[in-house]
Amino acid sequence: MKIPIMFYVGLTTFLLVLLTFMVSMNMTFTVVFYTMCLGQVMVGVMVYKVLKDKYTTDKTFENFYEDRPFNYRE
Repeated sequence: MKIPIMFYVGLTTFLLVLLTFMVSMNMTFTVVFYTMCLGQVMVGVMVYKVLKDKYTTDKTFENFYEDRPFNYRE
C-alpha cells in the first residue's frame, strides 16, 4: 500500500508545530531534544519522498496560477 505524499508533509508539519508547543510549555530537555531529532529525520524523509514521487502534469508556466487566472485583456 502506497502512503500518499501529503501524509508525510502533514505528519512532519504536525510534529514540528508540536515541538514549538513543547518548547513554549517548558517541557524537559530530553523530550524536546528527541522530538527535534525525530523532526529533522522526518524533514529528510519528507523531502526524499516528495522528490522521488512519480508526479506528472500537463501544466506549463503559461498557465500561471490556477487559483487566480491571469487575464491579459483587463
